This record gives sequence, C-alpha cells and structure tokens, in this order.
Amino acid sequence: MREKVEAALALIRPQLQADGGDVELLDVSDGTVKLKLTGACSGCPMAAMTLKGGVERVIKEQVPEVVEVIAL
Repeated sequence: MREKVEAALALIRPQLQADGGDVELLDVSDGTVKLKLTGACSGCPMAAMTLKGGVERVIKEQVPEVVEVIAL
C-alpha cells in the first residue's frame, strides 16, 4: 500500500511545491497514512484544510484502502 500512497502523493506534490511546500510520507499502517507537511506548508494557517481537503481526498481516491490521513 505504501507504493500506492507514494504514487498518489506524486500527483499532489507539484501543487504543494508551486506554493513553496511539500509533503513527506512517514508511515502507512492499518489504513492510516501519516504525513509531514514541510516547507511553506508546515507553518501555513491553511495547512489543515490543504491536508483534509486536498491531500487526503486525492489519497483516498487513489488508494481506497486508506481510512485516515494525519499530519504529524
């Protein structure tokens, strides 16, 4: 499943990088994906919205086995 999540992140990464941010995959276990937002995303007040509205949505579309995406 980790490879599928990495592939989904590859779809999202260009948009994050265009705004000076990025995302790092930390762990995938039991349907939970743990990420770290980096760069401009790490301190952005919109980071929670980006995570849930963008990153989580795309990951769940691409990898239906994913139940939850959390940022650490």
